[in-house]
Amino acid sequence: MTSPAQRVQRLLEPRLLHPGAWWLWALALAAAATRTTNPVVLLLLVAAAGVVVAARRSTAPWSRSFVAFVLAGAVLLAVRMAFAALVMDTAPGGTVLVTLPEVGLPAWLAGVRLGGAVTAEGLVFALYQGLQLLAVLACVGAANALADPRRLLRSVPGALYEVGVALVVALTYAPRLVEDALRVRAAQRLRGRAPSGLRGLARTAVPVLEGGLASSLDLAAAMDSRGFARAGDVPVRFRRATGLLVLAGLVGVAIGLFGLLGGGTLPAAGAPLVAAGVAVALTGALLAGRRSRRTRYRPDPWSLPEWATVGCGVAAAAVVLLAAARWPAAMDPAGRVPLVLPELPLPVLAALLVAAAPAVLTPPPPLPAAALRRPTPAVPAGAPA
Repeated sequence: MTSPAQRVQRLLEPRLLHPGAWWLWALALAAAATRTTNPVVLLLLVAAAGVVVAARRSTAPWSRSFVAFVLAGAVLLAVRMAFAALVMDTAPGGTVLVTLPEVGLPAWLAGVRLGGAVTAEGLVFALYQGLQLLAVLACVGAANALADPRRLLRSVPGALYEVGVALVVALTYAPRLVEDALRVRAAQRLRGRAPSGLRGLARTAVPVLEGGLASSLDLAAAMDSRGFARAGDVPVRFRRATGLLVLAGLVGVAIGLFGLLGGGTLPAAGAPLVAAGVAVALTGALLAGRRSRRTRYRPDPWSLPEWATVGCGVAAAAVVLLAAARWPAAMDPAGRVPLVLPELPLPVLAALLVAAAPAVLTPPPPLPAAALRRPTPAVPAGAPA
């Protein structure tokens, strides 16, 4: 019998975590980011995602996407603040920082200004909203950097397999283009051609596009040879029934969301309708999966590290949701006049530390094959071969 120490060591052996666990963890953190505009909480969420990515990302091309998502969020933050200063509704507060030349707008654009007074309260409000979007993008980027999209495709239900393949191809296309562009530019430098200017761009774009077209044709041939999108022998009545179930479930979800978000006469029935619609749609999707005949080779395991990762994300999101209801002023300081320093409740700080716990609770990724090879000893000069 194995001892507890051996079991723990076996659980922490280097392996790739289930991609579904990373996505559930990241989506839970993104849901927490949508419930607060506290800049301290949002920055700590980004830091927690960055710590986990730095500790558990692999050497695959998509593992470098976290920085790209954070940079995209920073650009959107700058654009949001620029719009807040130039084109925005009447800004709250009266602390005027600078007065820009104002352009008169027609009456049907009442409440919108172009130029005019730029207030500190308006800029801080835009900063908090931009940080919220940056935190959501950072969480999605962490999932893209940690989860292998090809391995995630194995867990997609049979009814959504074709859609999953399209998403996987779309997610892996951009990293491959970047990798091909770097390879082409390195080859041009070795040939003594400086890849700069319009000529350098043309010399880089043509081989990259040609390689992308060749890769697409090879992928299409490989998918066709493996029987992709070929349906099984299912009666017509069964196909129609599953389609009606999925459609009815989606209609129920739409009506339930309208009741929850729009108020009116359906606020009480909104949650039951959403639950019933999701159940009916999932039933139809599972039944429709019988049309897709495919086999699985070595399915990804789901063990204690996966449960711990999902639990950390769900626990952090739950604490942030409870804190938003318990301390609304601290968790949503955007739009407050006069400006106050943001507060950080201690339970929220503990929850953010739990959100970063997968950096320690999960097994490290395996090393690439090249790093596992033993170095070849050097042969001294003049020694026999």
